Amino acid sequence: MIYEASPLAAVRLIDMVYPGDTNHHGTLFGGAALAHMDKIAFLAATRHGRRTFVTAASDRIDFAAPALLGDMVEVSGRVVRVGRKSLDVEVSLEAEAPLTGERRLCTCGLFTLVATDGDAPLPPLRDATLPEEPDTLRIVDMVFPPQTNHYGTLYGGDALQMMGRAAFIAATRHARAVMGMAASDRIDFTSPVREAEMVELVARVRMAGIDSVLVSVDLIAEDLLTGERRDAATARFTMVAVKS
Repeated sequence: MIYEASPLAAVRLIDMVYPGDTNHHGTLFGGAALAHMDKIAFLAATRHGRRTFVTAASDRIDFAAPALLGDMVEVSGRVVRVGRKSLDVEVSLEAEAPLTGERRLCTCGLFTLVATDGDAPLPPLRDATLPEEPDTLRIVDMVFPPQTNHYGTLYGGDALQMMGRAAFIAATRHARAVMGMAASDRIDFTSPVREAEMVELVARVRMAGIDSVLVSVDLIAEDLLTGERRDAATARFTMVAVKS
């Protein structure tokens, strides 16, 4: 299925804080946090303008609280100002304790991005709120060259890694328990995802038992310059609570 993108320019990325992302204190490297924020600023800007953007500047960024090893980090960005060839994206990074749901605002910042192609003015500012749906998780990511095969399309294994991570986060938020993957019930790949495309992962809790959660995950590819969106893959995962 091919369809046009939602007009919303707001985007959200959620990832885990892994050991390779932390310093000797067990907290997220500041550089890793800034990399997440810059990626989200780029995706929000490109989704708004459908142009080629580069980061020109960022305002002062203060870190108010650390993101700890094992936390989830949620990075959200929305366009707040539009000029003729540049725009500003407001980005926030929050840490979330998986088992308790306690959230901390770690940092926020304003990024200025400039369109590098053409002289046409950018579209005007519009509403950029993120929809909230019960037991549904929507997160985005981008496909970079190391994730693609010799055809320039996303490796199936990398797609599964993204989908498995989305299922884990959705199940953990639903159950507030230590979750592990028990089964990958079914996976269908319907369209390739190309290098430099954005992927949106939509994870929905379909069924919940005493110690297990069934999560469906849709992977949608989006051409950032045209707005064309395609259903790329679907999967169902059974996640179970891991006994300590």
